[in-house]
Amino acid sequence: MHTVGPVWSSTEDRSELLADCHRNALKAANDLGAKTVAFPAISTGIYRWPLESAAEIALTTVRAADPGGIQEVVFALRGEQALRAFEARHTPLA
Repeated sequence: MHTVGPVWSSTEDRSELLADCHRNALKAANDLGAKTVAFPAISTGIYRWPLESAAEIALTTVRAADPGGIQEVVFALRGEQALRAFEARHTPLA
């Protein structure tokens, strides 16, 4: 799966666009019969989305999404800063 995220803006809230990237990728993967989906920290590179915000949006969106047949979602993160941002916002499922 591949998705292109939105460019971060300090003057316009594009959070829902970033959330849609995760939802739409999960739906497309499920429609294809995938069991596992891996996401990078979408839009946090050249599109300058702040890591803390991107982590919150990604984790909240994935947790709230209907997983269908998806059994595992992995965040494939690059660098210690990204890892810390996602870990700080992750709460294990009960």
